[in-house]
Amino acid sequence: MASAKATIDLPIPPDKVWNLIGGFGSLPEWLPFIRKSDLTRGGRLRHLQDPEGHPIVEQLERYDNAARTYSYSIVESPFPVVNYLATITVSLAEVGRGAHVEWAGTFTSNGASDAEVHTLFQGIFSDGLKALSEHYEAAR
Repeated sequence: MASAKATIDLPIPPDKVWNLIGGFGSLPEWLPFIRKSDLTRGGRLRHLQDPEGHPIVEQLERYDNAARTYSYSIVESPFPVVNYLATITVSLAEVGRGAHVEWAGTFTSNGASDAEVHTLFQGIFSDGLKALSEHYEAAR
């Protein structure tokens, strides 16, 4: 089983960050490579497209608003993985008053090496958190 994880500290209160990224359908609001998110099954299934137009369907597995975290699995995607489970969590940063954001996942490679799949998701998570930071920088 392979894994990837990215973190970032932002000088923004954790509740404010969670208000932006905590909605399961909110990816297009802060992640520029996801332009559309349609929710079905009572908000538990999100239908996305990657930049090339490939469908990605993800299922909400666990949601805890008070703890500012949710986990989701991939139902359908062009990615060479199975048994994918990722979690996004927003907590209080250790230094200062800002937010600490963690995006981490585990998965089994399917048609690619563990190293290739790790690199793929490490890039997605890191680029996503960089985009989150840029979202707040643009708002200043």
